[in-house]
Amino acid sequence: MGKTTVRTVFYRETAISYTFERKNVKNINLRVKPDGEVYVSAPVRISLERVDKFVSEKGDFILNAREKFAERAKNAPKVHEYQSGEHFYILGREYELEVKEGRKGAYTEGGKLCIETKNVENFQEKERQFQHFRNELCREVFAKQADKIYPIFKAMGVPVPTLRMRDMKSRWGSCIPQKGIITLNKRLIAAPEECIEYVAMHEFCHFIHPNHSKDFYSLLTKLMPDWKGRKALLNRSPDC
Repeated sequence: MGKTTVRTVFYRETAISYTFERKNVKNINLRVKPDGEVYVSAPVRISLERVDKFVSEKGDFILNAREKFAERAKNAPKVHEYQSGEHFYILGREYELEVKEGRKGAYTEGGKLCIETKNVENFQEKERQFQHFRNELCREVFAKQADKIYPIFKAMGVPVPTLRMRDMKSRWGSCIPQKGIITLNKRLIAAPEECIEYVAMHEFCHFIHPNHSKDFYSLLTKLMPDWKGRKALLNRSPDC
């Protein structure tokens, strides 16, 4: 007990390797870790053939879990050091960061994202300047899209919603119809505006259909026939 080995089984012609350990447990236990590793523990007396069969039978679960973890990793916010030469995406356009001494804060100029600060080596100050810039841009762009879309829903009897923004890891937006609140992910500001408009429209549609039913998608398609293309573009877009 305590010694681990690596074994491999096949599920629909897909090889699945897993780390196996015998322990003082009653049942076979299987866990998929965030890095995709499959860990299995089993009672001392159970045969390896039975363990292999168990893992193979869990093939769908394992592959789905790996896919979800990979998607989360892809959508995780990019980590920046705020050093000149780094690249940022704003409204679908790539900008090269230039850090320099000054008092202007963060702004775009040509193909550059500039951050001016008294101390160019102060990470917290550079991050604060960028976050302030991003927050102001989010307020402007998100409000513009909401103002553009709302008249459609006003005609359907939807009251003026409260628009909020925050960083979210697993979704681009949310809607609470009962409270009249729409929240958009600040990370959307890296994507083209047509993608932001799609997410806003998606959330507004939840005021009429607070689910993802057939009726919901029928309404979304009626109001934005090309939403699938916009969604695909959003999923391909880099993060800030």
